[in-house]
Amino acid sequence: MKILCIGEALIDMICTDKGMPLSEGSNFLKKTGGAPTNVAAAIAALGGKVELAAKVGKDPFGHQLIETMRSFGVGIQAMLEDPRHFTTFAFVSLMNNGERDFVFNRGADAQLSIDDIDSINLNNISIIHFGSATGFLPGPLQAAYLHLLQKALHHNIFISFDPNYRHLLFKNNTDSFVNQSWHFLRNCNFFKVSDEEAMLLTNTQTLEAATTVLLDETKGVFAITLGKDGTLLGFNGQQYIIPSIPVKPVDTTGAGDAFVGAVLYQLSKLDPATINELSLEMWSHMVINANKAGARTCEYMGAMEAFKHLNNQIFD
Repeated sequence: MKILCIGEALIDMICTDKGMPLSEGSNFLKKTGGAPTNVAAAIAALGGKVELAAKVGKDPFGHQLIETMRSFGVGIQAMLEDPRHFTTFAFVSLMNNGERDFVFNRGADAQLSIDDIDSINLNNISIIHFGSATGFLPGPLQAAYLHLLQKALHHNIFISFDPNYRHLLFKNNTDSFVNQSWHFLRNCNFFKVSDEEAMLLTNTQTLEAATTVLLDETKGVFAITLGKDGTLLGFNGQQYIIPSIPVKPVDTTGAGDAFVGAVLYQLSKLDPATINELSLEMWSHMVINANKAGARTCEYMGAMEAFKHLNNQIFD
């Protein structure tokens, strides 16, 4: 089974001058990024068949993104170069108080269009993963995102969703993010959220209350990642806690994307006819393995560097 990931492919510019705002920082580390880009790389590193649908600029940074995906074995036929828009950048600096100084310079990723989506052959795609907060920002990608969801439903393709909320992108329009997310939550077969996202999306104050709403209002299997406290698995109206894997984290960047990639990789190895009829035992086993992938990712600095050390031999 081949997996298609859709969303942003961008360059993260990380300020390495500790505690300095972007206006004062002088040194930056350039990293390939974007949540669906990370998920695609993780799937490929584990040995899965995956393509990435994204738009980058026809510039050196777009070339870097394409070549990075190629190096992992990700299908790049749907990674399109836009000569009119520069590759998207995210500049970030971590302040001493724990807050982030953040500037999002949006470019080509927003330009993935419905026509671009319609050019993708879905006949050999059995899983589609929507994992990009930027898919809910105004622009052609927003319409393309929704269009692909409708096509996935029409073709009875397994749908995976990770909202990837970023406060700095939606701080003045959180309601729009929540409302758009619920359209995907109600239609997907599997979704992953953090505990903070679960409470935001359900307008609740506790994990217990959020879980109750998600169990009542969604039909898919879901995972709520809880860091060192493990993963809450929602399945058939019940909740279960899957223990975490002890690790001394070097960098947690990309751990959630590795988790999602590991779940989708394992699903892709199964018979498509039975993928929606898996037992609790099967889902629990997949989440245990996904926790291992997330833990492995935390042992290295940077998501793409971590994925170079990711393989399916860590699974049971």
